[in-house]
Amino acid sequence: MPFNHNDCYHPLLIRLVPDGARRALDVGCGTGKLARRLAAQGLEVDALDPADEVLSVAQALGSPGPGTIVYRQADVTTHPLPSRHYDLVTCVASLHHVPFETVTTLRDALAPGGVLAVLGLANPSTVRDRAVWLGSIPVNLLAKATVSVAERLAGGADPVPRAPIRDWDMSLDDVRREAARLLPGSRVRVLPFWRYLLTYRRV
Repeated sequence: MPFNHNDCYHPLLIRLVPDGARRALDVGCGTGKLARRLAAQGLEVDALDPADEVLSVAQALGSPGPGTIVYRQADVTTHPLPSRHYDLVTCVASLHHVPFETVTTLRDALAPGGVLAVLGLANPSTVRDRAVWLGSIPVNLLAKATVSVAERLAGGADPVPRAPIRDWDMSLDDVRREAARLLPGSRVRVLPFWRYLLTYRRV
């Protein structure tokens, strides 16, 4: 597989799992990489994605245990979620596929003390935003080259279906403003590789 900007942040998302967490929701799970990592931490994971082609791969791979994964082909904007249920809700590179206000649905699905973690995409707004992302270019080129060499040495990789890609229209200032309005107390951090991390803990 080519170097994946989203996958490299999975360890960061794993570190956000609250102590004593039991249940997680992964929105836009794709082929299930993050869901499997959460299950490996012992969590019971509900994993949603509207794209059948990637969900079929995820279902075939199942769960590594000790936790479990239930995969569902579903659109989070219409699929009913249990209230105050999940200790962790993750949304990786999928929030821009739905209205940003969907974060209120994810917020309401959090149990007290639960954490919402959104790894998202948006356009830069500040000089610092641009500086962080410009600084990612040489690291990105090096990472891609390293992965490419590793693949050639391994004899190539079998193609895997990729989730549908959609452009985004929000800026980071839009994200910061809407997050402050809809998720009071949330935090938005700009990350390398053209991503931001929105975190919110329900009290």
